[in-house]
Amino acid sequence: METDFFIIDRESFEQIYLRHWEGMFAFCLSNIQDEEHAKEIVQDVFKSLWERRNELRLKEVERYLIRSVKLKAFEYIRNKVSRQQHLSNISNTSESHYTDNTLIAEELANKISHLVNTLPNQCRKVFRMSREQGLTNKQIAQELVISERAVEYHISRALKTLKTELTEYIS
Repeated sequence: METDFFIIDRESFEQIYLRHWEGMFAFCLSNIQDEEHAKEIVQDVFKSLWERRNELRLKEVERYLIRSVKLKAFEYIRNKVSRQQHLSNISNTSESHYTDNTLIAEELANKISHLVNTLPNQCRKVFRMSREQGLTNKQIAQELVISERAVEYHISRALKTLKTELTEYIS
């Protein structure tokens, strides 16, 4: 009964390759629409056939090859669709997070601006000079003709007000 199986040696493998490669490639290409990947799939099937030649007990080599290339092509399509869905999900999630973060940042900036505008006049001036203009306490004190201690007081007061009013944004 062992003689019912096809024995694959080097010569028969070359004949099988020459006889079936083109048809397998055409079938695979028509299914996956990607020439390079179709070539890789067909080569993988032949490589597997060669590597497993001593284990395989084949009666119909052509049937085995067509079935193998069909399975590999469908696996490629399934993985490609899965990858595309995954990338789409990542892209949508990233865009959504970006949009959410942008909206939160805009909302926070507006709230800070509003809170700074509600500070007492001198406190507001000192805070803006410190945070928006980047001036040192000494420079602010010289420009407003107040003590550095007064500058520190106004900045502390402004920060305390902001911290109290912005607790929802502070983690």
